[in-house]
Amino acid sequence: MIQERTIPTLPSINPITRDEGLLLYEDMVLGRTFEDKCAEMYYRGKMFGFVHLYNGQEAVSTGVIKAMRPGDDYVCSTYRDHVHALSAGVPARNVMAELFGKATGCSKGRGGSMHLFSAEHRLLGGYAFIGEGIPVALGAAFQTKYRREALGDHSANQVTAAFFGDGTTNNGQFFECLNMAALWKLPILFVVENNKWAIGMAHERATSQPEIFKKASVFGMPGVEVDGMDVLAVRTVAQEAVARARAGEGPTLIECLTYRFRGHSLADPDELRSKTEKEMWLARDPVKRLATYLLEKQLSDEDELKTIDRKIQEIVNEAVQFGQESPEPDPSELYRYVFAED
Repeated sequence: MIQERTIPTLPSINPITRDEGLLLYEDMVLGRTFEDKCAEMYYRGKMFGFVHLYNGQEAVSTGVIKAMRPGDDYVCSTYRDHVHALSAGVPARNVMAELFGKATGCSKGRGGSMHLFSAEHRLLGGYAFIGEGIPVALGAAFQTKYRREALGDHSANQVTAAFFGDGTTNNGQFFECLNMAALWKLPILFVVENNKWAIGMAHERATSQPEIFKKASVFGMPGVEVDGMDVLAVRTVAQEAVARARAGEGPTLIECLTYRFRGHSLADPDELRSKTEKEMWLARDPVKRLATYLLEKQLSDEDELKTIDRKIQEIVNEAVQFGQESPEPDPSELYRYVFAED
């Protein structure tokens, strides 16, 4: 079992309204339910290739992306990208259709699980190689600043969020992009989803500085550590980082301490992590944690939350039906989307 770090406690959590709480809950339940259905489809032989699920990490996606402007700010993901896409507003049916390789998928059936993309929702893609998306996100942040300061476009105040795992923070792209973002004060959030394991390598065994957020200090940018199993804590940190970026004060490195409840991918038997470790993190389930908060603060009741659960299950079931009934990509369009079109 890897050594556990003390879970940070924020001095204060930004308050939420009833509507905000229900929005966060619905988004997290959508992510969890969607991923559970993906596992079912995969093991029934309906879904192929590598599929990396997000179960357990929902508070990070919801907490960060729901603190941003939908359809305007940019999101850049990893190979564990389904839930980021859903939080960014990509319809569940189009994400599911992509996982089935259908023409109605958000990447027209060309991308599959690891390459979700949606220009409409400012989702800059999922990427199969670690660190691959960080320079793309950096480019998005740069063009926002360039449009505003060089071209005089005062509507250009978008913020970009780049998501990546703990294993990526030992790669060159991470350091190079942090340096450039700090140097030019780019409006970007570097969001580390530290789920403790890089496939089968425990985080503490792979890096000389396990506390990733401290690496920000080398580049003169703020680094924040947050409980990635608490959506309200993640949301508070993200809101502050987004406000800084939009005000022209530059990037923030956010390390979210979280945990994936399934193996690295659905092909992973998950035999390297101890039962004790997994049970400890399962007890901190972020979806159940938010539900408990909403009930305790009387922002909702059990019947209302169950109604949301049923609504989301129907959405996911419809997404599966839509994906299965959608057409395959037309072979005549094999070379389409390789280059930009007019």
